[in-house]
Amino acid sequence: MDVFYSNCCGLDVHKKTITACVITPKGKELKTFGTFTNDLLSLADWIRGHSCTHVAMESTGVYWKPIYNILEGYDVEILVVNAQHMKAVPGRKTDAYDAEWIADLLRHGLLTGSFIQDREQRELKELVGYRKSLVEERAREANRIQKVFEGAGIKLASVATDITGRSGRSMLDAIVSGVDDPELLAKMARGRLKGKKEQLQQALTGLVGRHQRMMLAMLLEHIDFLDQEIARLDKEVEEQMCPFEREISMLDEIPGIGLRNAQVILACIGIDMSRFPSTSHIASWAGVSPGNNESAGKRKKAKTTKGNPLLRTTLIQAAKSASHTKDTYLSAQYHRIAARRGANKAAVAVAHTILVIVYCMLKHHTPYREMGADYFAKVNAKAIRNRAIKQLEMLGYQVKIEAA
Repeated sequence: MDVFYSNCCGLDVHKKTITACVITPKGKELKTFGTFTNDLLSLADWIRGHSCTHVAMESTGVYWKPIYNILEGYDVEILVVNAQHMKAVPGRKTDAYDAEWIADLLRHGLLTGSFIQDREQRELKELVGYRKSLVEERAREANRIQKVFEGAGIKLASVATDITGRSGRSMLDAIVSGVDDPELLAKMARGRLKGKKEQLQQALTGLVGRHQRMMLAMLLEHIDFLDQEIARLDKEVEEQMCPFEREISMLDEIPGIGLRNAQVILACIGIDMSRFPSTSHIASWAGVSPGNNESAGKRKKAKTTKGNPLLRTTLIQAAKSASHTKDTYLSAQYHRIAARRGANKAAVAVAHTILVIVYCMLKHHTPYREMGADYFAKVNAKAIRNRAIKQLEMLGYQVKIEAA
């Protein structure tokens, strides 16, 4: 095979050690390094000492990140490669063989690097990812409050949609402080809950023990702390995303995408769509592209490809939100697919459509244009007409159609 890179290096990365293999016209050289910062600097100097122009390593968990951050400052091209794309021959599994195999594949141009954002975008992605974790943790704490209530026989969630809202929080604080009177607690309702005082009195009748009051107090304190940290992250993310205000306002026009979802999407993919040759590439990278499983001319069931977990979950959440909108193309697409394939597959399909829309908007700098809920009816007007005629004829009617 042709040699594309004469001086290259392959890295087999682990938590505590890194096995490196350098291939040059003079031959191969293997060396093992630690994973502390000083060890990584020694690794970088060793690679530069062999005049390597390309370095490849597996995308092993998060262990590749510190290596990438240090090598990024050197004059070398770094490839972080999907481990499935470079599996070695079975039966020859050692760290030395792995590093040598990676270097050999790289030398002959058989590896394709994954898309890695620049440092600023990686930092922004860490911020929005951590914020998402805190929001999920807050939801878990609210569920724990509901679990404590169930143990005390209080059915507040059966009447109030959000037990941590303004009304629910007032009732929670009163219960923690020792109030047990259902009538007094029901009077704390605000807004629409004021019309449900009788139901609230029944729901708030229970036996709250001392340990349950203590648990509720701890859970509320943790929720307050999480609210403060989420607000702090919101402020930091907004400051970092000031240069993308125009793009955020554009994406906010898409049904199902709000401010936070737009921030997450831009933090994951950026605004430069030249990194992705086509919509198929970005869909595969995000993990909302259908898998391939075909044999003997028959296409079998296949799961979606693995991709960026943060972007994938955000797109699916946006798709489910879009399904609840009225008179929109995305809602019509969701219900059309859900009727045949189920809600989960419909959500993934709509998530794919949203990503394609985002890609085209960012690439061509065009605003979102709503096609309407009747788009599919207009496109398939002839098929719908013929199907309706056939159904009426099966019922014994003679149908004659005239244009309106």
